Amino acid sequence: MSYTSKDIRNVALLGHGGDGKSALAESMLFLTKAVDRLGKATDGTTASDFDSEEIKRQISISASVLPVEYKKVKINVIDNPGYFDFEGEIMQSLRVVDSGVILCTAKGGIEVGTEKAWKYLSSRGLPRFVYVSKLDEENADFDATYESLRDKFGMSVVPVVVPVVEGGKAVGVANIVSKKAYIDGKETAIPDSMADTVESYLEQLTEAVAETDEELMMKYFEGEAFTDAEYVNGLKNGVKSGSICPVFCGCAISGLGTEALMQGLIDYAPNPLEGLPQKGEDANGEAVEWACDASAPATLFFFKTVSDQYGKQSFFRVVSGSINSDSVLVNARTGDSEKLAHIYMIRGKKTTEVKDMATGDIGVVSKMASVKTGDTLCTAGSVVTLEPISYAIPCYSMAISPKTKGQEDKIAAGLTKMNEEDPSFSVYNNPETKQMVLSGAGDIQLDILCSRLKSKFNVETELSPAKVAYREKIRKKVQVRGRHKKQSGGHGQFGDVVIEFEPGDVEDLVFEEKIFGGSVPKNFFPAVEKGLRESISKGVLAGYPVVFLKATLVDGSYHPVDSSEMAFKTAAQLAYKDGLPQASPVLLEPIGALKVTIPDSYMGDIMSDISKRNGRVLGMNPDNEGNQIVEAEVPMAEMSSYAIDLRSMTQGRGSFTLNFERYEEANATVQAKVIAEAKAAEAE
Repeated sequence: MSYTSKDIRNVALLGHGGDGKSALAESMLFLTKAVDRLGKATDGTTASDFDSEEIKRQISISASVLPVEYKKVKINVIDNPGYFDFEGEIMQSLRVVDSGVILCTAKGGIEVGTEKAWKYLSSRGLPRFVYVSKLDEENADFDATYESLRDKFGMSVVPVVVPVVEGGKAVGVANIVSKKAYIDGKETAIPDSMADTVESYLEQLTEAVAETDEELMMKYFEGEAFTDAEYVNGLKNGVKSGSICPVFCGCAISGLGTEALMQGLIDYAPNPLEGLPQKGEDANGEAVEWACDASAPATLFFFKTVSDQYGKQSFFRVVSGSINSDSVLVNARTGDSEKLAHIYMIRGKKTTEVKDMATGDIGVVSKMASVKTGDTLCTAGSVVTLEPISYAIPCYSMAISPKTKGQEDKIAAGLTKMNEEDPSFSVYNNPETKQMVLSGAGDIQLDILCSRLKSKFNVETELSPAKVAYREKIRKKVQVRGRHKKQSGGHGQFGDVVIEFEPGDVEDLVFEEKIFGGSVPKNFFPAVEKGLRESISKGVLAGYPVVFLKATLVDGSYHPVDSSEMAFKTAAQLAYKDGLPQASPVLLEPIGALKVTIPDSYMGDIMSDISKRNGRVLGMNPDNEGNQIVEAEVPMAEMSSYAIDLRSMTQGRGSFTLNFERYEEANATVQAKVIAEAKAAEAE
């Protein structure tokens, strides 16, 4: 079936891990007969969690597109992971939806994932709904959860669907707008026992709706009741402006409240034509806003890429215009023309080929090798580059290596391919430590990447702490002689230099010569410098590069026959090897500039932790959202596990950035430890 833009809703399911997002999506699919049986995460049978890693771990790892049709409206549901390691998937989803449903349980209430979901939607200006899940759980308390939502997020949170409770158990749901209850799958009047509760909730809803329109406000003050249509229009306008966040509830396993939510999304969520315009740049690099206009030239935004044994699937949203299987569009990034050929509707892992798609719809094309996540495809002559997806900077790094030597290239190729699917992680080869460093949001993400390397690319890997790139320098001036003399049959080798080593002012080696009387001919000066430059790559304490070194060639001697560039290069290296241990060498450690953003209540723990890491707090500033930003300088060597530690200390509410600032002299304990480790590694 082909859908017009006004009959499409694009909705993201968001919330804390374990709050029932996948179960709710499954309930929607089952009740609309998109699937013939209700899948369960514990059995690995849900439509959204079909990846082998998701089935094994019983958590969502990737966002899944799960369209459902309810009352001739297509609701493109995107089920998102709740674990913080997979925030990148949420960022992709939020670029293509027009609203979001935040889940929290009737027993657990507001958790960190609830707060983050609210923040994600607010930052993008997207309409919000709340669904209170798991009404069937023991000790479930909708009223307490609702009050905590109002306390946390303000008076914009208003009830639309509330539970019908009998004997302490939810047996149905009641719609406050329509004043109908749904018990055992049948529509009925709201029980008299709920009259006071419904009246109280209706007053809160009426007040919120009144504030969406001046005429409604006058009517409210005059004590006139609103019509059903006025409630619906007021809610729709309030949702769109962000002044109202409707609350629904239910139980996914029994299907309680699922249809009420779908009806609410049809009634109150914006369709694509009512959504926010997209930001981007035109062909001249000028900023533009690209409206979701059905009559405009066709424009697609690619928000996700998945590769499997069958090839590559590229997920897109039709931002404007419409497309069909014969459409030819231009890639704004490459300038290449791309023929769509086959376009599909996707539901979990199942695809259904369709002939065309309207503005706002979400689909998939396959075998488009040059199209990447974040690309915009446009009609020729109307080229626009829509704003890229914004990912958090990867903050947890580990060295990755093969269990079998010689498979480094296999790891690199596999990670490069996976990075096309998931740009939220990064990988680079550190030439200094000779390690491949994998960086992501946390340990679960890195662990899953390693599992996928094994299953998809048949290479077993192991993770280890990434080595820290230390430096060495000297603290006093010394003068040493380096003499290389070797006699054999024929020409021998002779080079003799006297070099002054002293602390320099710049990081790179400074080489000078002050030779009098030609004791070392000028043509050998470059060889002396070359010998020193090769030597400083390995210091005398622990083998780390030497910085801030000044070397002055002051004297020496040569042999008219046996002297050569090689001999003088070797002589300079001997002088380096003998001289630096006498020049009070010291180890330098990298210092990072740390910015930690945390709620005020965690300030003491964070300050104490920074101190334990030998860090120095430089200051604190409040941000716009009621958090504190702590600025500090810390040794980079102390920060390898900080992403996980901060998450633990703040229950996931804290975030940080860490950037290299400078090198600084390490304390005696650190120096002794690093030198001992270097000697042990050399002995191996």
